Amino acid sequence: MPASARDTAGSAHQSTPGGRSSGLDRFFRITERGSSVSREVRGGLATFFAMAYIVVLNPIILGAGEDKFGQQLDNAQLVTATALVAGLTTLLMGVVGNVPIALAAGLGINALVSLQLAPKMSWPDAMGMVVLAGLVLMILVASGLRQRVMDAIPNGLRRAIAIGIGLFISLIGLVDAGFVTRNPDSANTTVPLGLGQGGQLQGWPVLVFVLGLALMYVLVVRKTKGAILLGIVSMTVVAIVINAIAGIPDEAWGLAVPRVPEQVVGSPDFGLLGEISLFGGFQEVGWLTGCLFVFTVLLSGFFDAMGTIIGVGEESGLTDRNGQLPGMGRILMVDGIGVAGGGVGSCSANTCFVESTAGVGEGARTGLANLVTGGLFLLTLVITPLATVVPSQAATPALLVVGYLIMSSNVRDIDWADSTVAVPAFLTMVSMPFTYSITNGIGMGVLAYILLRAASGRIREVPWLLNVVGACFLVYFLLDPIEQLLGTV
Repeated sequence: MPASARDTAGSAHQSTPGGRSSGLDRFFRITERGSSVSREVRGGLATFFAMAYIVVLNPIILGAGEDKFGQQLDNAQLVTATALVAGLTTLLMGVVGNVPIALAAGLGINALVSLQLAPKMSWPDAMGMVVLAGLVLMILVASGLRQRVMDAIPNGLRRAIAIGIGLFISLIGLVDAGFVTRNPDSANTTVPLGLGQGGQLQGWPVLVFVLGLALMYVLVVRKTKGAILLGIVSMTVVAIVINAIAGIPDEAWGLAVPRVPEQVVGSPDFGLLGEISLFGGFQEVGWLTGCLFVFTVLLSGFFDAMGTIIGVGEESGLTDRNGQLPGMGRILMVDGIGVAGGGVGSCSANTCFVESTAGVGEGARTGLANLVTGGLFLLTLVITPLATVVPSQAATPALLVVGYLIMSSNVRDIDWADSTVAVPAFLTMVSMPFTYSITNGIGMGVLAYILLRAASGRIREVPWLLNVVGACFLVYFLLDPIEQLLGTV
């Protein structure tokens, strides 16, 4: 969504009367990117509100798991670690990468750590493997290999990755709001998802989502400044009022209940920081299984972040003709640091969050937005109750608005006449939401692209590095039979 002339003009206040830009403007290149301080602040706020749920959800996922010795992680310590590492890595991305891409504990990777790694070793061992995956990522960045992998992705697939992310975050928004729910197995139906509860929208929380979605689309169509943030704040207030009047059960809202908390300030507990054992896990499960575990974490983090970076870059209009973001090496290095940092903090790998598109949709174009988002995460360390006041029903409409913006700006640039591009693009787009994974979508697209280029006699047009990536994805998708063949399960 390229910046408009009006937005560019709105940043004029950052310059001094003599025409020289401020130090803040020069450092973050705010005017150069057609943004303004106010837009960056709004974008940072929107991103935080869209992803603040992770402070509550990550401790639930990790806290539900038990390690080999029956130990569970402390919830209060997990909240502290989740907020701290998210805040620090988001700030680092803003200052070093200068892009509006926030980081936090990656969904999917945390479940992998909790349900697959920890039961076979101790928690410090499991987190040590996360650190190793992050260190390998940093080595790949330092060698230039990770950026070359991104360069090898053809333009059609890049666009499809961005669109797939748009569809993925839209489904996330619908599910988190309760507008779409999973049909229980007891329903004896082959339809996995349905509208609301039993095919009907029920309850006040879903109404808050529907009203919020309508409000945000109206504001976007009317080109209202701060449309997304204004929608989130407005519907949070509405949700607080409705909850106070109607007396809605807390579980109906999900993770965050729209209620003014009795206690705003709390004390952080840093007890989990540094509780890692780098190589202890290999002693528990053996080197072969240990390497497969690290490979799985590595691959998930590698391509989840790559997809998010491509999607945010395309949506923000910061990419060049080759689809490259400025300072890509620094961006990828911070992502690797986030993976390792999440392990050090015992809160699982931190990676680029797709909800950053909410801030981009609000106008964020620089790392200044990250300073706002990261600062709020750090503030959450002492005001956790206040940070969880915004219900998902008030924040998730932003994801559907951004999903539309991503789709509309990318779908026309795919060469639908070339089946060797169109089919992989299609599989990429549908696989992300249908498998609930960015990595799976990229893998499907890459493998289909290689197969169809080979089938049409154009295999020489496929970069050798993309073939290597395809081989890695084959291992990724066939990991279970490989483990059974090697006797590691």
